[in-house]
Amino acid sequence: MNYKLHLCTLAALSALAVPHAYAADTPAEPAQAESIKDAIFGGKPMTNFRLRYENVSDDAKPDDANAWTLRSLIGWQTKPFHSVSIGAQLIGVTKLDNDFNDFRNGANQPGKANHAVVNDPGFFNVNQLYLDWTGIPDTKVRAGRQSLKLDNVRFIGNVEFRQVMQVFDGITVENRSIKNTEIMAGYYTRLRKITTDLRPDDTGILHVAYKLSPTETLTGYAYWYDMDHVAVASDISSVTVGVRADGSHKIDDHWKVLYTAEYAKQDDLDDSGKRTAAQGQVDAHYYKIGAGAGYDSWFARVDQELLSSNNGKYAFQTPLGTNHLFQGWVDKFLTTPVAGIRDTFITAGGKFKDVTLLTEYHWIDSDKDFARVGGGTGSRYGTEWDVSAAYAYDKHLSGKVEYGTYREDDQYAAGRIRSTDKFWLTLMYTF
Repeated sequence: MNYKLHLCTLAALSALAVPHAYAADTPAEPAQAESIKDAIFGGKPMTNFRLRYENVSDDAKPDDANAWTLRSLIGWQTKPFHSVSIGAQLIGVTKLDNDFNDFRNGANQPGKANHAVVNDPGFFNVNQLYLDWTGIPDTKVRAGRQSLKLDNVRFIGNVEFRQVMQVFDGITVENRSIKNTEIMAGYYTRLRKITTDLRPDDTGILHVAYKLSPTETLTGYAYWYDMDHVAVASDISSVTVGVRADGSHKIDDHWKVLYTAEYAKQDDLDDSGKRTAAQGQVDAHYYKIGAGAGYDSWFARVDQELLSSNNGKYAFQTPLGTNHLFQGWVDKFLTTPVAGIRDTFITAGGKFKDVTLLTEYHWIDSDKDFARVGGGTGSRYGTEWDVSAAYAYDKHLSGKVEYGTYREDDQYAAGRIRSTDKFWLTLMYTF
């Protein structure tokens, strides 16, 4: 399907933003600096330091990983002067040891192929460098290298869990002139991945979010991704169009209902008029549906997420999202297997004194049956349990302990997804 048809579909979705009793406050225009000096010294820091230890025990690798890394983000954004501000941020990732496979540029680190992967290579570069212009009321234009996060970061995210972040080179326009509605459009010509490689891929975003209430949002979106970095034979460039309803609805002073309902369709990006064999297989859909309850700071919910398979030829992909947060935290499904994924999971968490607790349990199955090692078919990839505890000492210093364990069930013949345990210890200081 041509991506222009998808954009027309999204325009129709944006009509969902109808008047409602809830009236969101229009964000105040940013205060203007009186001089260049005031713009510089009246700005705000974009600086933090994150020290992390990560241990990985992967049944597919004979040697465990023990990775100590330090990420330094050092930056500043000026106060607007004549509606213009500049943000600049450097990134430095330092490997404090070499007892792991950093998988730089998507390949095994020389001499470390037997070690489990911790995808945090040493790296020093410009992380963000952009210019913001707010000369039109209720509108912001950002041009340059930038971090992007939309909705629950399933489709568009900066993968900030990893030490090297995902960033986009291009232009973003945000507008809030329609009551309760935020419209965002963006076009990006390069993408730096967490593996440090800079890809000449074209990405387009159109995103319309309507506030039903302060805690409930209805969203329509279209994303297209042109994989210019791969050979034509493996080009699975795609366009994705979807709609999402998500939020919490208050029952009384203590209780609230939580819900999510989302559907998206993914097709090939036929921008040349000539489909390749790989592009012709891009035909899949996505849904996420779930509900739960919250009591004060505690909550529990059940969800199911489907990334469908096109009869075992192609499965729904999310190449621009923060995939670490989905199908568990152990990162066994950053790319969807061609048999697809049906993930049913329970999430619960809350705050005990000053400690924030979170746990998840996943039953991860395929959408279509797959061939098993040794013969026969299966549909159960495995299960995963994750748990974390986070503590903020003050607004600057925080720490987190996390553990995840994935257990293989049916042995997937197209590429074993082996049992893996991961442990993280993180300390972060933010200016």
